[in-house]
Parts: sequence; structure tokens; C-alpha cells
Amino acid sequence: MRTLAPVALAAAMACQLPAAHAQSETPAAQADGGAAVTLPPITVKASADASAQGLSPAFPGGQVARGGRAGILGTQDNLDTPFSITSYTNELIQDRQARSVGDVLQNDPGVRVARGFGNFQEAYFIRGFLLSSDDVGYNGLYGLLPRQYIATELFERVEVLRGASAFLTGINPNGGGIGGAINLLPKRAPNEDLSRVTLGVGQHGQYSAAADLARRFGPDAATGVRLNLGWRDGGTAVDDEDARLGVASIGVDWRSRDVRLSADIGYQDNQLDRTRPNVSLGAGVTRIPDAPDASSNFAQDWSYSNERDVFGSFRGEIDLSDAVTAWAAYGGRRSDEANSLANLDLVDATGAATTSRFDNTREDEVDTGELGLRGRFATGAVGHEWVLSASWFRLEKRNAYAWDFFNTLATDLYAPVSYAQPAFSGGAFLGGDLANPLRTARTRMSSFAVGDTLSLLEDRLRLTLGLRHQKLDVDTYAYTGEFTSAYRQSRTSPALGLVYRLSPTTSVYANSIEGLMQGATLPAGGGLPERTLAPSVSKQKEIGVKAESGRLGFGAALFTTDKPRTDFFSATARGEDRHTGVELTAYGEVVRGLKLLGGATWLDTEQRDTGDAAEGKRVIGVPRLQGTLGVEWDVPGVAGLALDARTVYTGARYADAANALKVPSWTRLDVGARYYADIAGRLLTLRARIDNLTDRDYWASAGGYPGQGYLVVGAPRTVVLSAAVDF
Repeated sequence: MRTLAPVALAAAMACQLPAAHAQSETPAAQADGGAAVTLPPITVKASADASAQGLSPAFPGGQVARGGRAGILGTQDNLDTPFSITSYTNELIQDRQARSVGDVLQNDPGVRVARGFGNFQEAYFIRGFLLSSDDVGYNGLYGLLPRQYIATELFERVEVLRGASAFLTGINPNGGGIGGAINLLPKRAPNEDLSRVTLGVGQHGQYSAAADLARRFGPDAATGVRLNLGWRDGGTAVDDEDARLGVASIGVDWRSRDVRLSADIGYQDNQLDRTRPNVSLGAGVTRIPDAPDASSNFAQDWSYSNERDVFGSFRGEIDLSDAVTAWAAYGGRRSDEANSLANLDLVDATGAATTSRFDNTREDEVDTGELGLRGRFATGAVGHEWVLSASWFRLEKRNAYAWDFFNTLATDLYAPVSYAQPAFSGGAFLGGDLANPLRTARTRMSSFAVGDTLSLLEDRLRLTLGLRHQKLDVDTYAYTGEFTSAYRQSRTSPALGLVYRLSPTTSVYANSIEGLMQGATLPAGGGLPERTLAPSVSKQKEIGVKAESGRLGFGAALFTTDKPRTDFFSATARGEDRHTGVELTAYGEVVRGLKLLGGATWLDTEQRDTGDAAEGKRVIGVPRLQGTLGVEWDVPGVAGLALDARTVYTGARYADAANALKVPSWTRLDVGARYYADIAGRLLTLRARIDNLTDRDYWASAGGYPGQGYLVVGAPRTVVLSAAVDF
């Protein structure tokens, strides 16, 4: 598998173009002599998830879809679901040159990107609650994608379901999901042949290449195959950082009148060298220091983080009758990680700091599956859309570490000091054998769900009722492999949703739904082994309005969610966090040729019944106000040329539970350009992008793990260019 990068390069590749100009209006390209040439659309009618519902069509402007997957309820139109869903298209992914799921979610006003605890894992604040990248769904199944970083080359859609979702998706296997769920849809072969090659370059010698190839075969083009290859290598906009990525996937689908099948397998090899680490705040830090120069790097030369993953899924669906459909799905992941880290621990606000060596190895085995029945019938004037589903999940984790916590090296945030890699001292904390990690945890979950959506008043009123009963079975093992503890619990999570169509273009909705979160996994310490706390139940109430008039869409939601708190150090439940918020979203085209995407989120977070100085204070890392506004403009008189700009604002946050350490707000401006041209009958697409145009120095996030307020420096001005050709 280490041969992936040269194979991808030989295939001539790059940073893929939208699987489909495919699902939106195809732009005019510049022909010889300046005449506008309309390129034929490629309509993706093949389902992305082996369901009769298929992909939700793109909304005018092509940046988001008209709906998305609402868990076991399947793909739903935005105006018909009592939940808040945004599905970002591959067209947006490509035009913004988004390289990770986090890059895509920079466009979402309700999401902010953070990092995991002590590593480089992407984490996402959704409605102020954390979701880590290993809780992101893959074609409706969870726990299958790479744990640390998810590249975008392989995916057609990034779907965001805001709010609790225990009934809809089940418990997330790694403890997230209270504020929302993220699901990625793999690519499918469109009805027309696709042969696309893209080459890209960024500052400091970061090169990329990708190939996107698709064909349909057989009678009625029933069989589709899509191959994606991608490679990146070189420096980043941060001094002395180096990142190498290889990805590959193949997706196959087959469809007949009554049966639909799809299968996918993906591979990702992500290697990071000298990546700038997180900044932890020591007891002597009484105020947040200014962010260092955005290009500076205080990583140690010997630090690295490598992760390799193989993952895949199979999904099938059969129509048992005109009114009843059965489905089944299976997914698996095998992954291994190895790293040597040296995070920065601030001593005081002057920038004085220490670092120490922490090595870790990990291997994961994940298997998960789902069975279901979906149907419809009527009782008089009341229609019913019912669903039954059973699911199961298994994770086996092998882990080992060595942490030289007391063997510190003096350095500085603003004037970092480099050291040769130190040998581990006799006082280092050791857990297992780094060369042969043993099983440290095994998680097994199963659930059964039943739901019914009743339609009344000629389908203007829709009432969704649902229950999911879930069992959790968590075993913990010492680093030497011995069984240490077990946790067994079950919980039935209800859901209620209501939608009323005020008109064909406007609906109001409400929901009451729970979130179920597996307890936090606490590291070994104080004579105790690594252990997993009991799961906790959150409760959400939400009301909202949605409108899609002409080519513009709007949404507004008011919600409140109560989540039990976990004290990381005492390993006990204490009090709750209450998040009350208002979300505003807008998308579509203001007029033809002027696209809009963005909104704002206001959040009031409160720590309640904590019994300490945190009582009544705001939750770590969550701003009171955040917003994103993106516009794209087709330049009149220059066929094929479009310019875009995006402003991202994040308000002040606190880095500690007592709210003594306030992290300043920040605003970032990103700009880009795209040009389509017809060259001898081939579509050429040129793209340029500059993120953080003003080269702002800022703290991008505070926290990313419950109860922790570590800081992450925002990326500096970053320039990326790419060229794609359809053959």
C-alpha cells in the first residue's frame, strides 16, 4: 500500500473536480473567439447509497443540496424534515479547494473546527458540542473513517445533521454526536463517462495530483465503477512543516428494477512531519498570550504522526413490494497509527514554555452493520411512512505509549528551541510495548429502532415518532492485556418531530430528541487503568422555520440542549452544560450569477450545578457569536470566470471552566477564482485560492476535548492553485 503515491502520480491525477458539474447547472466556458459555449451536464442518477431515494438534487447555485440523509429515515427534502440538515456538494468542495472535512465545514455557520487532545485529530464544535473525526459517518455507518484526518478526494457530499440524533443515527462509538452528526457520501459513476485529471501546487512546494475515472456498463448501464486516486506531498504554509497524503478508492454499484447494490473500499495514508502542535496552558498562565506569527513553527524536528487506514462498506436494497423495501449494510475499518509528539506547555503569558516527548502506537479493528425495513401505507386520510432498523458495532483497540512527562525541555512560544530527540528517562510513564500494542478496549453496541412519519391534511402536516433501544458493552484492559473492567448498560431514546407546510415553499418545524453519549475514556493514572465512564443522556428541544423561495433558501432555528458534565480528573458526573442557541442560514442565488452561502449562530452556554467556581460560567471553547458569509460572482462579459470571497468570524471564547482566560475573537477573509474553458472540446478548469488573505495571526480554537482548553494557532496565508482537464 505504500506504493499508492507513485501509482497515483503515474495515473496523472489531482485534487478532483466536482463529480458533477453533474448536479448543478453547467457553467458556460470560453470558446475560441470569446463565444460562450454551454458544456453538456452530467446528471448523476446513480444512487450514492444504494437506495431508491438516491442523492438529493442540488439547490440552485449548486453549493448545497435540497435535502440530505436524516439517519434511518433516509434521504429527506429539507422542507419535509423536522431536523436541520445541510448537504454540501462536491461542486463546493472542489471550487473551495477543500482538502479535509474541516475545510468544507468552514462554510457552515454552526460548525467550528478544533483539534483532538494531544494530537492532530480534526474535531468539530457543532452547536458548541464536540464531535471528533472518528465519529463521522461513511454512507450511513459510523466509526469507519480515518481517526485523525479525513481527506475530501473520495467523497460526493458532506452532510451535516445539526442537533442530537440518538434515534436517527444511534450512539456515536467514540463519545460525540450531542450537537450533531456528519455523514460523508462516496462517489458513484455518473451516467456519462468521466475521465478527469487535476494537478495542484501550493506555497512552500506542496504538490498534489488526482485522477477521477468513471464508467457505466452492461444493459441499461446498470453497472457503474468509479476510481479515485490522490496524492499530496511537500511543505505547507507553516515553516518547516511537511505533509504527505495518499488516497485511493473504488466504488461499484449495480441497479435493476427492484434491487440496488453498492460497494466501496478506500485507503488513506497520512504522514505528518514537524506539524505545529497544540499549546497547553499551565497553572502560571493568568492571561491568554498573543498568538505567535501564523507562519512560525514551534514543533520539534523529530516529531511526526503517521496514520494508515483501509475502510469500506457494502449496501444493498430490495423492493419486496411496491410499498415495502428491505436494506442491509456492512462496513469495516483496519487502521494503525504511530507518532512521536512534543506539545507545547506554556509556563506563563510571556511565552516561556516546556515540551516533552510522548510516543504512541495504536491499531483499530472496526466492524459494523445495519438491517432495515421501510414502507408506507394509509389508514383513511392518514399516511404512514414506517421504518424498522437493527444495527450492531464492534471496535477493538490496541494501544501503547511512552510519556516522559517529567523530563521537560525548555522552549518558548515566540522563540522556539530545537533539541535532538531525547531518549526516554527512567521516570517515563510506560504503557505496553510500542512495537507490539495489546488490546486495551473493546466496545460492542447493538440497537433496534422503530419510527413512523404520519402525514395529515393532504401531507401539509407530518408527525414523526420514533424509539431506539440501544445496548452498550464496553470492556477495558490493562496495557499488558489483562481484563480490568466491564460496563453494561442499555437505554431507550425517544424522538418526536413535527413539520407543517405553511405553503409549498415554507415550513415550520419542532422536535424533541435525545442524544446518547458513550462515557469519556480516561487515561491510566492514579493507580487506575484506562477506563470508560458510563454513557450520559442529553435532551434537546428545537423549533424552526425553513423557506425556499425561487432560487434562495433560508433557515432559522431556536434550540436548547442539556448535556450531563463529566469531571475529567475525578472521573465523575457533575452537573450539566446547557446550550441555548439561534441558528440562521442562507444559501442559493440572490440573482443569476451571484451565489450566497452562510449564516450566523448565537450560543448561550452555561455550566450548571457544578459545585465549584465554574458554576454559571460559559463552556470552554464556545463563542457567543460565530458566522460565515460566502459569495460567488460570475463575472459579466468574461464567460467561465467566477470570483468568490468568504468571511469567517468566531467570537471570544474561554480556555478554562472558571472563565478567567479569555481567547480573543478573530475574523478571516478567504478569496478565490475559477475559470472554465473549452480547449479542443475538452473542459479545462483553473482554480486559485488564498485563505487568510490578510495573514491574520490568531488562536483558531480553544479546546477540542471535554474539559480541556488548549489552544491551536490559525493557519497563515495559504495559496493553492490547480488545473483540471476532462478527457
